[in-house]
Amino acid sequence: MNEARSIKQNSASDALPNFRNLGVTLRILLIGNAAALFVAILQAGGWLDILMQTVQVAALITPVILSSLLLLWLGQPWLIQLSYWRGVLAVNVLVCILTLFIYYFGGALYEQSGELYFNLMRCVLLGAAACSLMLMYFRLRAKILSHARDDARLQVLRARIRPHFLYNTINAVLGIVRTQPRQAETALEDMADLFRMAMADEQDLVPLGREVSLSRQYLALEQLRMGERLTVDWKIQDVPDDAQVPVLLLQPLLENAVYHGIEPLVEGGCIQVLLRRNGGVLQIVVENPCAPQSDIWPHAGNKIALQNIRERLALLFDAEASYQVTSGSDFYRVEIALPYMREKAI
Repeated sequence: MNEARSIKQNSASDALPNFRNLGVTLRILLIGNAAALFVAILQAGGWLDILMQTVQVAALITPVILSSLLLLWLGQPWLIQLSYWRGVLAVNVLVCILTLFIYYFGGALYEQSGELYFNLMRCVLLGAAACSLMLMYFRLRAKILSHARDDARLQVLRARIRPHFLYNTINAVLGIVRTQPRQAETALEDMADLFRMAMADEQDLVPLGREVSLSRQYLALEQLRMGERLTVDWKIQDVPDDAQVPVLLLQPLLENAVYHGIEPLVEGGCIQVLLRRNGGVLQIVVENPCAPQSDIWPHAGNKIALQNIRERLALLFDAEASYQVTSGSDFYRVEIALPYMREKAI
């Protein structure tokens, strides 16, 4: 079982974060050190004492965090099998045991005034509280992710019922239904698939082949009404169909390229799509021409769709994904890089 399955299961059940994600690790380290500084300020007797208290608190928190992250990284395949609350309990128990072990065997490094067992209990409770707060934070991120995913489906569904797309596509089908019945039937099937995907209750990650197939169906409908004005240059390099990508990632990019780039051009243009694997990174590039005089492009609708994609990438992959937009006087390019993952059987 791999990271792709862990991301899907976690977000679907509001479960634990993916402890093998670099962004999750960095956030835990940052929050942990911030907590150490906060505790040091509370315990310090003066400004000069803050540094000493910070060093003392960090001496306990740092080994607890690092050892917890290591064990959670190793136990990730097991953790994703648990329900959310059992996973929370397992992580808290692990943190408490490590805190107790490190404090007890730390010797004079952690000696404080007061009874030993009282200090032990206080450290364990503080560790459990900090761990619970971190898990609550990541759960909140997962809920935000679910909203972003629903927004993406809603935007695609709205695009499907947008009058200029729906009516023009139907008119195009009616225009060929007698002369080219098979092509008309295929177009109606493509439209049905687009509606079905937009309204389906999908996981966060889907096979790339499915996204490419959906995108080709959408482009076929657009080409039916735009004719030779719309061409697409697909370049797929060393990327298997079962590579995992966020659901409804590619199609909105292509829709923006058609609606905001190709359609305003009298002569039309060519959309270039590059899908490439570079080691452990999957690269997606969509580039299209645009009218030089369109200084206001992209307008608000385009920004909303692209912002949704950016948010979902950040929530799914955190620091492991990147999103970059490059625009010129006559072109617009979106470049996305995300971890290369493949779905594997359990």
